[in-house]
Amino acid sequence: MVMKKSNKNKNIAGGRVHEYGNATRGETESWKKQKLVQIHQAFNSDPVDIETLRKAAVSDGGLLTNELRRKVWPKLLNINVYDLPHRPGRDVRENHKDYNQILLDVRRSMKRFPKGMPASQRAVLQEQLTDIMLEVLRRNPQLHYYQGYHDVAVSLLLLVGERTAIAMLHTLSNHHLRDFMDPTMDRTKHILNYLMPILEQVDRELHDFLIRSEVGTIFALSWLITWYGHVLSEFRHTLRLYDFFLASHPLMPIYLAATLELE
Repeated sequence: MVMKKSNKNKNIAGGRVHEYGNATRGETESWKKQKLVQIHQAFNSDPVDIETLRKAAVSDGGLLTNELRRKVWPKLLNINVYDLPHRPGRDVRENHKDYNQILLDVRRSMKRFPKGMPASQRAVLQEQLTDIMLEVLRRNPQLHYYQGYHDVAVSLLLLVGERTAIAMLHTLSNHHLRDFMDPTMDRTKHILNYLMPILEQVDRELHDFLIRSEVGTIFALSWLITWYGHVLSEFRHTLRLYDFFLASHPLMPIYLAATLELE
């Protein structure tokens, strides 16, 4: 991958790459307090001010705290938290064609859980992770499991819990992630193919180099289909990115891939 010298204040959809880069500690704290007030006001208004919440999610700092994320994320997907799905029964695992593959992927997901988490607690969460994916797939037989789906599911589970994660994953699977859940990868490859034209518009030299190198676009596949959860080592960075994606157009992950190439 070719990396260009970065611009410290380059914008990504309204948020700087280096958030709070030049602010003093006092200025940052004051700014955070103001933003917290704005988010709370938008959330508590009647009706909820979704547009302000979206702007907060994509701008510097995102939604700021995990407590706010638990409240705002469902709102961004128009989910009624007072009418959540029931926890899956044990029968959800019976005769499901993807059960064995899901089980293998979940067993390989250890690095996605916080360091130091007791093994017993992680085992419970892995059981829940398996069941929430199977439940969403059971409810949507037109959808097909793909390797990497569990990276999105585990991020939701760790933040919002089992029942809200089912509701969010159901909505995302039918919208933001829908193209990845076809029987074939044709539509996924089609989205990956947007990458080069975007680069061509911004940096023709880089675009031409990548074409000559025949690197293709497959390097961005895991970024796209896992919402970067598979490649980010810090969970807080994953959460911040999910703020951005949940409030943005479903194609935003491919635009972020282009931005990373241009850095």
